[in-house]
Amino acid sequence: MSAAVMSYAAVDLGASSGRVMAGRVGPDSLELTEAHRFPNRPVRVPEGLRWDVLGLYAGVLEGLKAAGQVDSVGIDSWAVDYGLLDADGALLGNPVHYRDARTEGVAEKVWATVPADELYAATGLQYAPFNTVYQLTAARSSAQLSSARRLLLMPDLLTYWLTGEQGTELTNASTTQLIDPRTRDWSYDVASRLGIDLSLFAPLRQPGDPAGVLREAVLEETGLTGPVPVTAVGSHDTASAVAAVPAGRERFAYICTGTWSLAGLELDAPVLTEESRTANFTNELGLDGTVRYLRNIMGLWLLQECVRAWGDPDLGALLLEASKVEALRSVVDAGDPAFLAPGRMPERIAEACRASGQPVPESPAEVTRCILDSLALAHRKAIQDAQRLAGHPVDVVHVVGGGTRNALLCQLTADACGLPVVAGPTEAAALGNVLVQARAHGLAGDLAGMRRLLVRTQPLTRYEPRGGAERWRAAQDRLAGRAAQDRLAGD
Repeated sequence: MSAAVMSYAAVDLGASSGRVMAGRVGPDSLELTEAHRFPNRPVRVPEGLRWDVLGLYAGVLEGLKAAGQVDSVGIDSWAVDYGLLDADGALLGNPVHYRDARTEGVAEKVWATVPADELYAATGLQYAPFNTVYQLTAARSSAQLSSARRLLLMPDLLTYWLTGEQGTELTNASTTQLIDPRTRDWSYDVASRLGIDLSLFAPLRQPGDPAGVLREAVLEETGLTGPVPVTAVGSHDTASAVAAVPAGRERFAYICTGTWSLAGLELDAPVLTEESRTANFTNELGLDGTVRYLRNIMGLWLLQECVRAWGDPDLGALLLEASKVEALRSVVDAGDPAFLAPGRMPERIAEACRASGQPVPESPAEVTRCILDSLALAHRKAIQDAQRLAGHPVDVVHVVGGGTRNALLCQLTADACGLPVVAGPTEAAALGNVLVQARAHGLAGDLAGMRRLLVRTQPLTRYEPRGGAERWRAAQDRLAGRAAQDRLAGD
């Protein structure tokens, strides 16, 4: 390789595992290898569900050691969760997991002060019970929050431990429901009305900004030779993944697949209409002034939980059997909060089908097919709704992330959407992380240049729709009719 090639470490933390990926970038080359993978196992303690953040940090250090000498380090992770620091900069307890029950019923308390429509008009964020604004409201009377002098979102917390410097990266900050997507700054009015002290947050950083250098103690532990800079990337993993969508000039939608499915569009400005709010679309911030206009869907979490309940059978064999099951026999709402908590997922899916008067899937293959059909149906509706609400038609759907390994899901998504699906890259978040670091060093160009490099260097698979739009429309109507019945029953 030429002397222009540079090396980067991308720390990419997901809800079930973390990894450190080693990336090498040149003017016409982009290579990514896994240096170290480690589990991310939340722990249930008497107070509730917590992240094992010390275990994650240990995994990051081991990964940096395995990656070897690099020109920069960047960190991305899941959104909304945070650690609290005292006046000495020490962590006040393990961060609370977003699936913890503490935010149950909290949204209504927030809306009593800032009504839901006003909150959306100010922040553009979809309702999710675990948004940071609800977590902070739930923690208002806690001793930890009273003692806290600093709040750092998860990737910013790990960056602080690596460098000793504090900051709040913008793409992840936009998931707190405390950022105005028009100004790309804090929503001071919302914070004031809810009694949230924005001075808890460190100054905002942009993707590509310097975030310090590795501390001497970190260099000693990892065996790296300093100085090694840390670069702020799109630290919300979805922001990094969308940056790695290998789109050309075509009008595209994207689906970032993994534990969650994030389906939507890349826009130049937020969509803050009441219709957008009631459709539960979010306006999160991306690179270079872009907005990630998307809907959160439960994603492969449904299948992951089932596979765990079944004792981790061979996934390839399970998907092959699922492909033989009758299509759209039974479907569930893949965005239903009823599926948010862990445990008993096969039974809960069966119960949902029974309650809606559909055939109850019994075998693992039948449950798996129900999940994948339901996800494809949710992808279809999200992309249809996004185009309508944003006035932004698309010609192709890009699927990135772990779900690209699931050929059945990709094909079903193409069938459901009636659009070609381009699947890949699988390691989109890590690639987006690496490319933002490379861009900070003068490689990879602008966002369009980053995407051209991805097209030239990454394996992509295209799935053409196979027709049958009427069957998908009927399944969508079936779910919509059930949802309407549920609403009437609740009135």
